Amino acid sequence: MLRVVPIKHKDANEFVRRLHRHSRPTVGAIFCVGVADDAVRGVAIVGRPVAPALDDGATLEILRVATDGTRNACSMLYGACRRIGREMGYARVLTYTLPHEGGASLRAAGFKFDGEAGGPARNWHSRPNRSATPVGDDLIGGKWRWLA
Repeated sequence: MLRVVPIKHKDANEFVRRLHRHSRPTVGAIFCVGVADDAVRGVAIVGRPVAPALDDGATLEILRVATDGTRNACSMLYGACRRIGREMGYARVLTYTLPHEGGASLRAAGFKFDGEAGGPARNWHSRPNRSATPVGDDLIGGKWRWLA
């Protein structure tokens, strides 16, 4: 049976490095959480919003979620992030998905679709001194924002 467990940022990043389809590990985090049974089956990394306009001190962004495909792991991670964020006093938790991802795990965890965000992928790495580039062509077309 899956349970929510604490996980170090370094270990969550290594999980993301091994299993996430298109995103790289994060530089920082406010907290990380995992789900496990006999082994860690998924991780979430939560931090400040990437968009400066959303970084108001009351908003958290789920920066990464990665699982090994275990049933319900994504929903458990999103739900845990939402609950922990609220317990810490944050008013809003948001995250983004690619348009072809269904969002069932987010809806199950209490998130609401907020529409398209960010424009095309080329805009996501346009800050000065940022060297990151999109991984693969699956980021073409922007992202969808979800709020809880």
